[in-house]
Amino acid sequence: MVSSVSFILALTSIACLLAMENEYAYSSSEDNKDFEINTSNVIDGHLVVSPIVAEDLRRSVMEKVSSVEDTPHGEIAAEMMDSVHLNLNHSMLNVGENKADTTKCNLFSGTWVRDASYPLFLGAQCPYVDSKATCRQNGRPDSDYEKWRWQPSGCSIPSFNARDMLERLRGKRLMFVGDSISQSQWESMVCMLQAVIPSNKKTMISQSSLTIFKALDYSASVEFFWAPFLVQLRTDSQNKRILYLDSMESNGIYWQGIDVLVFESSHWWQHQRWDLIMDGNKLYTNMDRMVAYKKALMTWTKWISANIDPKRSLVFFSTTSPKHYDPREWSETNVYHCYNQTGPVQFEGFRPPVPPQVLIVKEVVESMSFPVTLMDITGLSQFRKDGHPSIYSSVLSNEEKKHPEKFGDCSHWCLPGVPDTWNELLYVTLLFMGFTK
Repeated sequence: MVSSVSFILALTSIACLLAMENEYAYSSSEDNKDFEINTSNVIDGHLVVSPIVAEDLRRSVMEKVSSVEDTPHGEIAAEMMDSVHLNLNHSMLNVGENKADTTKCNLFSGTWVRDASYPLFLGAQCPYVDSKATCRQNGRPDSDYEKWRWQPSGCSIPSFNARDMLERLRGKRLMFVGDSISQSQWESMVCMLQAVIPSNKKTMISQSSLTIFKALDYSASVEFFWAPFLVQLRTDSQNKRILYLDSMESNGIYWQGIDVLVFESSHWWQHQRWDLIMDGNKLYTNMDRMVAYKKALMTWTKWISANIDPKRSLVFFSTTSPKHYDPREWSETNVYHCYNQTGPVQFEGFRPPVPPQVLIVKEVVESMSFPVTLMDITGLSQFRKDGHPSIYSSVLSNEEKKHPEKFGDCSHWCLPGVPDTWNELLYVTLLFMGFTK
């Protein structure tokens, strides 16, 4: 899976163009110490990149340098002035084996940049998007929310290449596991890939909690498994919903043998969606939700370590997808949550609160001996108050759409939209890891 040939990517020139000096802190360094994807998880404490990946990266950098005058703003300086800044201090990608010369690219620290070439797919041409997320088809009058590209600070990354991704997935299985947020990321990935596959060369199959998209010519599948808590939620004979914090076997049987697993679990822990909690042999009528969340994640870590082979499978965990119900967070008043928001947050003092799930996930993942890659999508997504459906959802009646303050959805995401960026970063991380082709 990983080549033994190391490649040091020289990004000095492009870094000078793209680096931003005045980045805004996502949270304090005390709360969020660097979690490095330097993959001691891969080989000998440094990231090893195949010659194919190296050439992809080199070509991308040269394209960025040579196409500065062709950017939507005409020149890189204007493009950067029109950007939103952010510093998450998380998840560094290290390229090269000489630590003194290592180029570090923090994929999750950067800027949102307008890009006229976006979106990466057309919503009207992808039949796999849930109608709740097809905002433009549901009447949303603006489309600027589709035109923002994430640009990491100080480095250039390859553009998403659907054919290349399919080639790397040849004979393999990619699975997203989680709730409706994970489902949106899966739909996004399927839409970006299916656009280059002939209609008679792809299939979609749904079986209970599992949905499978297959690219037949590649013998590849992109799958979604519904498990909003990761652990088991069952209903007893009295119709009581019981959450079993130490059990995930009936879910886990579907995860075994998967080549790339992307887990996510957060939103369903923010409200009590159970009647009772079973922890070991004890039944609880009440438990702090974040305490229960951490217990469930510890069960997940034990299951992963016991049932997944790190030599065969890559495991990722995505942090919390943010909501935008409180406009005071971005210093606005007299607005209906995310309704009529048409661009990212763009003011210097933006300090969104860190969801408690982020800190818990980070603590749990860092405690594992099994190599799990953290995808910290929270901070970059917190700037995207414009990316939600609000009233432009197929589940709302015409009367309900008149009341965005009551019925607007500022939790899920429009597609195309922000989840496409999460998949771009997943793709780039797989490239840096030398994921097979």
